[in-house]
Amino acid sequence: MVRVTALTSPLLLGFDDLERALDKVSKTGADGYPPYNIERIAAEGGEPERLRITLAVAGFSQDQIEVAVEDNQLTIRGRQQEDKPREYLHRGIAARQFQRSFLLADGMQVLSADLAQGLLWIDLVRPQPERVVRKIRISARD
Repeated sequence: MVRVTALTSPLLLGFDDLERALDKVSKTGADGYPPYNIERIAAEGGEPERLRITLAVAGFSQDQIEVAVEDNQLTIRGRQQEDKPREYLHRGIAARQFQRSFLLADGMQVLSADLAQGLLWIDLVRPQPERVVRKIRISARD
């Protein structure tokens, strides 16, 4: 079966990585747990503009959460274990594992990860590269 993508134009050269990134994003699970927000934090006081991912991870302790970046993919994993058997009359809060992944653009850096009051905050920044215009010399051939 032939796969047709938006990046098949002959004018788009070298976008193979972008096509693979789109494939990776389309394959990520649509599970809504844990819920999260993504917000833009404006630059101020000489600090660059940041992005903040906030995940609701109530019931997880710091040692039960892992945050890692590999190949431009930010992955957050949570693993809870039941410490002792309990008899529940109603169980609405399940001890469940999760994995949430975000694909990061080239140059994105994780500044910090903080856990407080059941929320995990992950701050990201993309340093603004210096804009460079490079002239290409044209050589004449006979």
